[in-house]
Amino acid sequence: MDRTSDSAAEFGGFEPRVALASLSGAADARWALAASEFAGCAFLGGVALDEATRTAARALVARDREEFLPAAPVAFVESQLAALDDAPIRAGVNVRSTTLDPIRDVAEVCVDHDALLELNAHCRQDEMCAAGVGESLLRDADRLCEQVRVASDTGATVSVKVRAEVDGVVLPVLAPRLVEAGASVLHVDAMDSESVVGAVVESCDAFVIANNGVRDRRTVREYLDDGADAVSVGRPSDDPRVLRRVREATDAWFAGHQRPTRSAERR
Repeated sequence: MDRTSDSAAEFGGFEPRVALASLSGAADARWALAASEFAGCAFLGGVALDEATRTAARALVARDREEFLPAAPVAFVESQLAALDDAPIRAGVNVRSTTLDPIRDVAEVCVDHDALLELNAHCRQDEMCAAGVGESLLRDADRLCEQVRVASDTGATVSVKVRAEVDGVVLPVLAPRLVEAGASVLHVDAMDSESVVGAVVESCDAFVIANNGVRDRRTVREYLDDGADAVSVGRPSDDPRVLRRVREATDAWFAGHQRPTRSAERR
């Protein structure tokens, strides 16, 4: 399965086609640098930007979950992206906000550092969903698309992290709306529905990153055979043994299939 897409071509992609998925409270610049030998992109965060999401993050910390809670979230993002300006890996930052102004502010920072702005429509923690972010945004497509438009209007490259198996949400129906609103990248947590990746690929012109269970040659090949443009590693992103396996499998797949890089597609 292969395709050339305007939205994905505008993004240009990254090499190698392995991303590091954000891990709240752990995915910072140091984490990205430690894995830069194996990945072409690292999504820092997630970062709670406004008072509603920061209140939810504090509640998560109170029950022993890790969260980034800097005093000044936008300045924190700026400092983290600056630390990666000369790194051999493309940076992104995953954010959560119920309001638009902080999204716009962080998107402008991302533009300054040639980083991706990733909107979190993925977190399933009760506190975040009750605040109206995370996977609850998947059920409120108008509001999610508004967030995409606000970020995209700054000139930022926008990714949306989404999750399969959310009741009432059909990702291949939602995906074209997100792309129309300005998303260039869809980062799809397939859960136990791996086939959703291929359905999303067929539904829109986004650069699709497949996530969930990416550990070895078999899982890499399954997602890439379904048309994903890249894969991402979540919890084992600090394990060089897993990352080496995933990078080698990804490099081998693209070498064998000769799918052009996005920069080549743009030419």
